[in-house]
Amino acid sequence: MASSPRLMFMLHKAAPRLTRSFFTCHHACKSPLVRQQPKRPFGSGIPRLSSDGLLARPQTGASIGNIAQSLQSNKRARFFPETSDKAVAYWLLGSAASVFGIVVFGGLTRLTESGLSITEWRPVTGSMPPRSAEDWTAEFTKYRSSPEFKLLNPHMTLDEFKSIYYMEWAHRIWGRVVGISFLLPAAYVIARRKVSAPMAGKIVGIAGLIGFQGFLGWWMVKSGLKDDLFTPGSHPRVSQYRLTAHLGTAFLCYTAMLWNGLSILREHKLLADPQAASKLFERLKSPDLRIFRRSVGALAVLVFCTAMSGGLVAGLDAGLIYNEFPYMGLGLTPPKSELFSDFYSHTSDRSDIWWRNMLENPSLVQLDHRILATTTFTSIMGLWAYTKLSPTLGTLLPAACKKGMHGVVGFVGLQVALGISTLLYLVPLPLASAHQAGSLALLSSVIILGGRSWVPRRAARLVSQRLMKPIQMPARPVI
Repeated sequence: MASSPRLMFMLHKAAPRLTRSFFTCHHACKSPLVRQQPKRPFGSGIPRLSSDGLLARPQTGASIGNIAQSLQSNKRARFFPETSDKAVAYWLLGSAASVFGIVVFGGLTRLTESGLSITEWRPVTGSMPPRSAEDWTAEFTKYRSSPEFKLLNPHMTLDEFKSIYYMEWAHRIWGRVVGISFLLPAAYVIARRKVSAPMAGKIVGIAGLIGFQGFLGWWMVKSGLKDDLFTPGSHPRVSQYRLTAHLGTAFLCYTAMLWNGLSILREHKLLADPQAASKLFERLKSPDLRIFRRSVGALAVLVFCTAMSGGLVAGLDAGLIYNEFPYMGLGLTPPKSELFSDFYSHTSDRSDIWWRNMLENPSLVQLDHRILATTTFTSIMGLWAYTKLSPTLGTLLPAACKKGMHGVVGFVGLQVALGISTLLYLVPLPLASAHQAGSLALLSSVIILGGRSWVPRRAARLVSQRLMKPIQMPARPVI
C-alpha cells in the first residue's frame, strides 16, 4: 500500500503527455499542409499587474482596430475579384463606340437644324413618334410656336417638319439606348462580381455621368426654345455654353469607357507574364522618359480644350465667317476693335469685355480655335520629332509607344486637313461631321498612347504581388 501514493503520483504526472499522444494523428503532423504554430510561453495570455497596480492586457501582434480593418478588407476582397473579366472590357469598348456614334449623330442633328423640332422632354412617353395625323398636327403646332419656326422656318410644311422631327427623335432614342445598354449590364457585372472593387466604383461613376448627360441635353435644347436667351431678331440657336457642356460631358463619358476598357485588357496582358511586365515598368519608370510621359498627358488636355473651343464655334456659327486660311480678312487676325468689341460687354465699367468676347464674339472664338488647333498640331509634331531625334528616347521607348505616336501624328494631320476644308467650303455637312468625328478620334489616339506610356499603379501592384508569391510545390503523398 505504500507504493500506492507513488503510483498515483506517477500516473498524475504522465496523464497530460499520454492524453496528448493518444489524441494526436502522427500521420497528419508529418504532412506539409499542416501549418506549424509557434509555441507561446506559458502564461503569455494571462493579464499581469502593471507598475501602477492595474491589470494590463497582454501584448499581441495586432490591435483590435487592425484586426477589424483586416477583416473588412478581406470581406471586400472576397466579394470582388482581384481583376475584372475580359467581357467587361469588351462591353465598355462597345459602349464607347456607341457614344462615339451618338456624338457624330448629334453633330448632324445640329447641322441640319433639327435639334429644336421636339419642344418637350418626355423620357418615357416620348419614346414613340407620332402615329396618327392628329398626333403629327399636334406636334407641328407646338413647333410653330417656337422661335425657330417664326424666325427661320415660317414656310415649313408638315412633311418637311417630319424629316427634322425624325432626326431629333432618333438622336434621343439613341441616347436612351446608350443609357439602358450601360445601366443594365453595369448592375449585372457588379452583382455577379465580374469586376474588381475599383472598377465597380468607376462603372457607377460613368452611369451617373450618363444620367447627367441626358439632363444637359434637355437643358441645352431648352435654351433654344426661349427667345429671351439670345439676341432678339437673331438666328435662333441654343446657348453655346450649354452646347459645349453637353459636348464635353459626352467626351468625358467616351474617354472613361475607352480608358477603363483598355485598362482591363492591358491588366490581363501584364498579369499573364509578370516577369516581362516588371521589366516593362522599370523601363517606363526611367527618368529619361519623364518628359515624354508628361507631354502625352499635356497633349490629352490640349486636344480636349481644342475640341471644346470647337463646341463654342459650332454654338455661335463662327465657322461661317472668315472662310479663308491662314488669313482672317486683311491679316492673320481681325482688327483689335473687332476682337474686343464693347458690344458684348454687359457691365458699365467694361470689366467683362475680355472673357465675354472670348466666349461670345464669333470672330475671337474662331481665332481662339485656330490658335488652339495650331498649338495642338505643333506640339504633336514637336513630340514626334523629339522621339525621332533623341537617341536615349529611341532606345528606351517601347515599340508600342512608337506606334502609338505615329498614330497620333496621322490623326492630327487628318484633323487639320478636315478643319481647313470645312472652313474653306462654308461648313458643308459631310466635312463638318467628319471634322467633329476627327476630334474624338484624335483624342482616342492620345488616350491610347497614354495607356502605353504611363505606368498603371494598380497593375504594377498586382504584378509585384504575383512576383512575390512563392512557387507552391505539390505535397508528397503520405504513405
